[in-house]
Amino acid sequence: MSAELKIKLPVGIESFEEIRTEGFYYIDKTNLIRDLLEGWGKVNLFTRPRRFGKSLNMSMLKSFFETGAKKELFDGLAISGEHALCERYMGKFPVISVTFKGIEGADFQTAKGMLSYELKREAERYQLLTDSDRLTETDKHNYFELLRMETQETVMVSLALLSRLLYKHFGKKTLILIDEYDVPLAKAQKNGYYEEMASLIRSIFEQALKTNDSLYFAVLTGCLRVSKESIFTGLNNPKIFSIADVRCDEYFGFTDHEVRCLLDHYGFPEQYDTVKDWYDGYHFGNSDVYCPWDVICYVDDLCQNPEACPQEYWMNTSGNDIIHTFLSKAKPATVKRQIERLMDGEAVTMAIQDKLTYKEMYDSIENMWSVLFMTGYLTQRGKAQGRKRQLMIPNTEIRNIFSEQILEQFFENERQDGKNIDILCSALESGNPGTDLQTSSLRRSTDQGVRGLE
Repeated sequence: MSAELKIKLPVGIESFEEIRTEGFYYIDKTNLIRDLLEGWGKVNLFTRPRRFGKSLNMSMLKSFFETGAKKELFDGLAISGEHALCERYMGKFPVISVTFKGIEGADFQTAKGMLSYELKREAERYQLLTDSDRLTETDKHNYFELLRMETQETVMVSLALLSRLLYKHFGKKTLILIDEYDVPLAKAQKNGYYEEMASLIRSIFEQALKTNDSLYFAVLTGCLRVSKESIFTGLNNPKIFSIADVRCDEYFGFTDHEVRCLLDHYGFPEQYDTVKDWYDGYHFGNSDVYCPWDVICYVDDLCQNPEACPQEYWMNTSGNDIIHTFLSKAKPATVKRQIERLMDGEAVTMAIQDKLTYKEMYDSIENMWSVLFMTGYLTQRGKAQGRKRQLMIPNTEIRNIFSEQILEQFFENERQDGKNIDILCSALESGNPGTDLQTSSLRRSTDQGVRGLE
């Protein structure tokens, strides 16, 4: 295919409108709208690992439902064939859309300031409220309080208040979209102000999602289901769409057919086996999916250099503290044997707890197996038997991440007594991360690293 006919790849672009208006390649996930509307709850939570398309899908929902929606954005997409549904829902609702992805800080005040800024930014999108003849002067005063966002009390009621004002102005109940709702909790736990942040988010959710007559429904995304946090206390059992659920299972991540079509479009069908080996292997519900971030980044590299080798793109988007902590706790011999089996491509059977709090994540090795599963470092094989699932490493990229973390842990242990460093260095020098781990020196040194987790 000639270069001028190739559609641009959306590397790092999470805006549905930008992808559609600027002509980027888009894999159609719009039937998520149909399936959500066929079985939504008042509060709906989608949990998926990072970089699996959560933010883009939330942007798509906003573009579809929001008052004044640009219908042409959906021309030619699957949802446009659902004529009755589009007539009833497209462009019919005020939408509040916020992301908690960047909410962090070394202390609570800093993180709260970032949260306040995000909520204020969304309120500023609705400046039309200042001239609304449907709002009272008190309503407008309250809206200006949102624009100032000066007190913690205002932060707590912000989403609920904005939804009420929008309901009064538009005469339609509001949709609330909250992307990456649990990032502030993860950062707070890491930096020592967890209780304060959990209390603040709980208050926001109680006001906006529990006792809010102006809410039509809400959609949240995150990595973990943390219902035991008391974050969702009293919300009448939010509807959960987890990585184990069949509902909406194909809408986060790329299916095999979608990857084949993408590779064909860009002229790299011969790279299918490589892409499958490195980035496939995730099992969500009844669907087998690839990590979309990895696939897009690798195809983009191939477009620049057809000889490009696959890289660990997913690993480079965040730290891998979870694996490091898991390995540091892997003291019992049984756990070491389980890690060896995983590295050999086998599955291990574990009981999964899908309602952990961030405070409980690292409390035990049992909890950490669950965290590795929910965050994408392990995936499910076969059918679950109650809470028990067969877990395995999904692909070469994740196996390499495990290998590197095992070796780092091995180095840390060996620094304590100075043994075997020369042996490991020699193995690393002769190893080739691009070769089969089963036969390389890197693989053999990884085996030794697992045995050395004392």
